[in-house]
Amino acid sequence: FFFFFFFFCKHWITLKNPVTMSTIKPDQKIMTFGRKKQAVAVVTCSKGRGFIRVNGKPINLIQPKTFTLKLLEPILLVGKTKFREIDIRIKVRGGGQTSQIYAIRQALAKGLVSYYQKYVDEASKIEIKDALLSYDRTLLVADPRQREPKKFGGHGARARRTKSYR
Repeated sequence: FFFFFFFFCKHWITLKNPVTMSTIKPDQKIMTFGRKKQAVAVVTCSKGRGFIRVNGKPINLIQPKTFTLKLLEPILLVGKTKFREIDIRIKVRGGGQTSQIYAIRQALAKGLVSYYQKYVDEASKIEIKDALLSYDRTLLVADPRQREPKKFGGHGARARRTKSYR
C-alpha cells in the first residue's frame, strides 16, 4: 500500500508540474583521457566536493606507494583549492604499473584544464595550463612512443642472432 501511495504521489506531482527542457539544469561533466604506452586512463570531472577516485579507490590508496608523489604532481602544482569543488573519477586499464600511473596523472591534469575551460573561466584555465606545462609537458601532451614488436631471426625488435662459423 505504501509503495503504491509513494509511486502515485511521485507521478501525480510530475503530472501536475510538467518538466520542460528549460527547467532541467545540465550536469557539469567533462570526460578526458590520458595515455602512456598501452595504458589508457579515462577521467570524469563533475561538480562535487573534491573526491578523487581511481578505479573506485581513493587516490591515496593507489599502489605502489613509491609512485604516490608522481601521481599527486598535478594536484601539488596547481594547489588543492582548484580541486575543492570538483569530483574526479578515473578508470584506468591496460599497460603496466608505471604506465598506468603516468596515464592517470596526464588524465588528471587534462581533466582539470578542460573543466576550468568549460565551466569556470579562461584566465584561470590559462594559469593552470601554464603551471603544468612549465613543470612537465607530458602532463598535457601524450607521449606517442610505443613498444616495437619483435621480428623473426632475433631475440628482440632489432637484435639479431650472432652468426657463428664453427
